[in-house]
Amino acid sequence: MYEKEVIEQGERAIRDCLDRVPFLKIREVKIEPDVFGRRPDFLVLVEAANGQRNLVIEAKSSGQPGIARRAIDQLHVYSEGVPNPYPVLLAPYVTDATAKLCAREGVGYIDLAGNCRLSFGQVYIEQCGKENPFSEKRELRSLYSPKAERVLRVLLTSPRKAWKVQELASEADVSLGLASKVKQILKLREWLAPRSKGVRLLDPEAALTEWAGEYRYSKHRAVDFYSLVSGNELEKQVALAAKTSDIRIALTGFSAAVRYAPAVRYRRSMIYCAGEATTIAQKLDLKQVSSGANLTLIQPYDEGVFYGGESRDGLPVVSAIQTYLDLMKQSARGEEAAAALLQEAIRPLW
Repeated sequence: MYEKEVIEQGERAIRDCLDRVPFLKIREVKIEPDVFGRRPDFLVLVEAANGQRNLVIEAKSSGQPGIARRAIDQLHVYSEGVPNPYPVLLAPYVTDATAKLCAREGVGYIDLAGNCRLSFGQVYIEQCGKENPFSEKRELRSLYSPKAERVLRVLLTSPRKAWKVQELASEADVSLGLASKVKQILKLREWLAPRSKGVRLLDPEAALTEWAGEYRYSKHRAVDFYSLVSGNELEKQVALAAKTSDIRIALTGFSAAVRYAPAVRYRRSMIYCAGEATTIAQKLDLKQVSSGANLTLIQPYDEGVFYGGESRDGLPVVSAIQTYLDLMKQSARGEEAAAALLQEAIRPLW
């Protein structure tokens, strides 16, 4: 949303929030008042049992931490010229990180869906969990689109390297514009190391955790098969059939995890193939099944899944990062295997 739209809808959200307290009276709402030459977006005079308070409110188009931090700085400046001030951030939505930031800074917040937290004098108002039509879903779609995920894979696979944007775009095989856009989103989330000379994640594990939550394994085209052989022998046969058919493959899920963290146990092989699964299935006389499969061949929605792959035990495997993402979407102890992979292979990399 534009800030103008937030301001236009802001008064209703402010009144809805304050009207929840029966002993709190709104005496005046000023939009863009002049406060000694400064102009916050709203100045709301309220009266409670212990006196009057001026809510100094700044509206922003986004509730991301990077934008909120600048708004908080503005609010502190505006408040200097107002008697009994209480600074408040108004945004279409407020992220959990921003809510925590506001609490630390003694600043209230209100979003356009009615979620809020205000704490001044004897007044405490908190509402959370209301579904927000203005949420960050569009931004998340931008950050977790197939091409943008390529950028994240690069950053998570080489988390200690500070990437120049052009270099990052080239490594991820995306446009310079897209790499710049992803950088801006990460910056607004305050996920980038602030003093780095290039693009580098401040907290790789937090980024991977959120990505795992948003990752859509179902976007891949997965086909289940049954073979009389299984495990390592089956995976070798698939690798040979793929090589003779000039099809790129890489083990993922449990099949890859066991190569990174040997304690992992599994019964079903999972293999990406950048081609038709039926080609390999015909060569190996595999039977397509709806249950009881011991092999899943996966045609990826984007070949970025192959980035950072390795050769282990003579077989190609996807990176530990991609393996983790795929495991987190598997039942049958997938999260347990992902946790072992994180502990044994990913954290040491970081």
